[in-house]
Amino acid sequence: QLVESGGGLVQPGGSLRLSCVATGYDLRYTSIGWFRQIAGNEREGVACLNAGNGNMWYSDSVKGRFTYSRDVAKNTVYLQMNRVKPEDANTYYCADNRDSVDYWGQGTQVIVSS
Repeated sequence: QLVESGGGLVQPGGSLRLSCVATGYDLRYTSIGWFRQIAGNEREGVACLNAGNGNMWYSDSVKGRFTYSRDVAKNTVYLQMNRVKPEDANTYYCADNRDSVDYWGQGTQVIVSS
């Protein structure tokens, strides 16, 4: 199970840190990504850590502003959002794929407003 938290209201230019706790398994062996909603029911990738090779990936829209990190002891991944823009307002989800099945958290909402 994946559970996100940390969403809320942030001013443009501000910062927010999202958390995603994995329960029931060790997240070191899975590539957990952060996603957000786009048109319709589609979700776009925001950031992801490849657990196999340690490579980090960011979408162009957040590169240089968002930072993905992981705390193995807490079985948690984070998305540090800096210099937040109005267009970053969205519901953010963490997800991974285990044994060919996609697992999604319930999402945490980020509101950007002054």
